[in-house]
Amino acid sequence: MIVFIFAYLLLIVAIGFFSKKLIKSEKDYLLAGQSLPLSLSTFALFATWFGSETILGASQEVLKGGFVKVIEEPFGAALCLILAAFLIVKPIYRMGLTTFGDFFRIKYGVTVEIVATFMLVISYFGWIAAQFVAFGTVFKTITGLSFEVSVLVGFFIILAMTYVGGMWAIALTDFIQTFVIIFSLLFVFFDILFMVDGFSALKNIPSSYFNIFPKFTYTDTVAYIAGLITIGLGSIPGQDLFQRYMSSKSEKVAFYSSILAGVMYLTVAIIPLLLALIIKFSFSFETENTLVDFIFSHTNESVKAFFFAGLVSAILSTASAAILAPAALIGENLLPKVFGTFSDKSILRLTKLSVVIVSLISLFLAYSGESIYNLVADSSIITLVSLFAPFILGIYWKKASREGALASIVIGFLIWVILRFIFGLENEGVLLGFLANLATMVFFSIWFKRT
Repeated sequence: MIVFIFAYLLLIVAIGFFSKKLIKSEKDYLLAGQSLPLSLSTFALFATWFGSETILGASQEVLKGGFVKVIEEPFGAALCLILAAFLIVKPIYRMGLTTFGDFFRIKYGVTVEIVATFMLVISYFGWIAAQFVAFGTVFKTITGLSFEVSVLVGFFIILAMTYVGGMWAIALTDFIQTFVIIFSLLFVFFDILFMVDGFSALKNIPSSYFNIFPKFTYTDTVAYIAGLITIGLGSIPGQDLFQRYMSSKSEKVAFYSSILAGVMYLTVAIIPLLLALIIKFSFSFETENTLVDFIFSHTNESVKAFFFAGLVSAILSTASAAILAPAALIGENLLPKVFGTFSDKSILRLTKLSVVIVSLISLFLAYSGESIYNLVADSSIITLVSLFAPFILGIYWKKASREGALASIVIGFLIWVILRFIFGLENEGVLLGFLANLATMVFFSIWFKRT
């Protein structure tokens, strides 16, 4: 199994280095030359989002009470991909932008561009750190190395692939990794079913665990709504989505790839959830990493090899995409304003430097001890409470103004920070931060238009 995993890692890294030959400009590095067909675009979207939080994080959360506990991921994530197809793909593709930060400069000016780009950048560190944590967990299980060393191995592999190949490396490896993810999960799913009584094992799972709606109480309802919008709406204003859409060879390809990726995501993401529930209720097995521990200790070598190959694929595809997203923003929208250099080659160099900076910051965060699920959730909350309103209203509302955008970014974010970290109101912070983001955008836009 170890040899198989190492060989697979070498193949992925080799493809990443091969992709360097396809890069002739900054546009090639960031957007794969805007040439991805429907298949590559769909798989790039799917593989980018189908990461450790889907296989490891959500499969552990679902054990706490069923599907209602994972409404944020994967249900909210699939919702986001489908909503984004109808809300933002066509408007942003027609603008011909290079990064998501460019939207805020064109719509609201340089000041808003800088503030919005800062929010976008910090939102990715937790997501990247979650992938490093996941890789460390998996690699430690496979090799017996310490968690710290295993995280470092993942850090260098992901950094090398992203630094050298950019978006082309991500797109090409995602195409392979999507097949590996789907095949490996199906292979493991049917193997574990054969260990019990086939699909009748699903009868062992309490029916309440399949419920996707909360109890009608204040606490459960607020938690449910907050969870649904955290990724369902919060990830719509995201550089990672933007890059995949703008890498597509046409507006039509971008639109359909988002819908297909959303359907694929929800369909495939159900598999690890069912696996975890079958393991809990048919085998009475539950640990801090139930899925990984069970497969490692209760299945044969071929099942382990396929599962860990699929898991590593999910982690690598998400991590590389998550690193390139903020690096593009730093290299395109922030550093040039500091160094005053705007040539294509200079921006490409700054973007590659940003890949290293982003990776290092995320590496330190990976050692913080936070769970994978929480690291990812906090990342999407930042964009939800700060950027959703100025982005969506900036597209569809003619009265959206620079003052409204600045106020909504700052006030929405501060309300969430105060409620979450000072008063400990996690779910209320999400909802009120989001509502404040919308309300202040409308209020200050109208107010300053009048004055």
